[in-house]
Amino acid sequence: MQTNFTPEQLQDPGIARANEILRACVHCGFCTATCPTYQVLGDELDSPRGRIYLIKDMLEAGRPADEKTVKHIDRCLSCLGCMTTCPSGVHYMHLVDHARAHIEKTYRRPVMDRVLRAVLARVIPYPGRFRLALFGARLARPFARFLPDARLRAMLAMAPKQIPPVSRNDDPQVFPAQGERRLRVALMTGCAQKALNTDINDATIRLLRRLGCEVVVARGAGCCGALTHHMGMEKLSHSSAAANIRAFMAEKRAGGLDAIVINTSGCGTTVKDYGHMFRNDALATDAATVSGLAKDVTELLAWIGLPEGAPRDLRVAYHAACSLQHGQQIKSAPKDLLKRAGFEVVEPADSHLCCGSAGTYNLLQPALSAELKRRKVATLEAKAPQVIAAGNIGCMMQIGSGTGVPVVHTVELLDWATGGPRPRALG
Repeated sequence: MQTNFTPEQLQDPGIARANEILRACVHCGFCTATCPTYQVLGDELDSPRGRIYLIKDMLEAGRPADEKTVKHIDRCLSCLGCMTTCPSGVHYMHLVDHARAHIEKTYRRPVMDRVLRAVLARVIPYPGRFRLALFGARLARPFARFLPDARLRAMLAMAPKQIPPVSRNDDPQVFPAQGERRLRVALMTGCAQKALNTDINDATIRLLRRLGCEVVVARGAGCCGALTHHMGMEKLSHSSAAANIRAFMAEKRAGGLDAIVINTSGCGTTVKDYGHMFRNDALATDAATVSGLAKDVTELLAWIGLPEGAPRDLRVAYHAACSLQHGQQIKSAPKDLLKRAGFEVVEPADSHLCCGSAGTYNLLQPALSAELKRRKVATLEAKAPQVIAAGNIGCMMQIGSGTGVPVVHTVELLDWATGGPRPRALG
């Protein structure tokens, strides 16, 4: 794609990176075949190619974002399926993230939009605040039909029927390996996950210790910054990311780290991109180090090796989170591990398409999200599974709200297969 940025514009590192990405695009349109919003809406501007044209026009002109551009960029899930499909290696993730930051700086949203986005940014990344909000949502749910905004109704509907107790395993501490220590790893315990499902971190710690890992919960680590990053709120997202970089590097310098283990794939995609986010910052070297250490839990387990389990009479439908299969290009490891643990594994049709969760997307774009959820649940249930496994808390909440089939994290099943407790969701 030909671009026409001025030399002055290209002095901006963000514009320079956008220019590189835009020039890689050859207009082929392969991305439209794997774009969930294009599949639903059939609008070229709701495909990656269409959004690329909108972003190019906005950035080249150096103008503030307009309502039309914002509407179509907001509808993007950032599922990154287009990056898997693209034959030219267009790094759409960096381009759309830059566009969202530009929108946040130059476009004044309607009042209700600003309020909702501000609340999400200042509640969900903080487990204590989020837990209180979930309790409030449960109390307000009977009155949801009286709310005028579908997004408010979606927020109330998201609250789980049961809010788990606080897990002390999330506090800063060191869990010794069982038997001989093979690795020393830090576990990113996340933010929303600590309020929505405490079993996931507990199962991860048990499993890693059983396999010879000393597990560290680093002091000062918290939200990865993904939620605010994808809303274009650079200052907030970089603040969260910088805190993590400092926390993990302190642990690395104090006792060494072989890996930073992440069991929420949306977080993993962001942490692995810290090196890019801070490439022009004083933290650049440390950020690149943290990105290099970051591994999805299934990525680490595939490297360590999992004991082979006895066959189990349990059919597991594996849902591939977009952030794992497209963002991190981890596709076979979770399925291979589940099979090795003794489970029968099936995969739905169109497994490359998003479930519609996508961070805060299900709250800010409830109609599109609901249609994507309906389609995803239908393909999963068509496989007649006894349980659905996924590697991302957002996907688990999204799919779980649309089906009666139990939904668990992949690591919960692997923990159970190697001596841990039966996942709570299975009864």
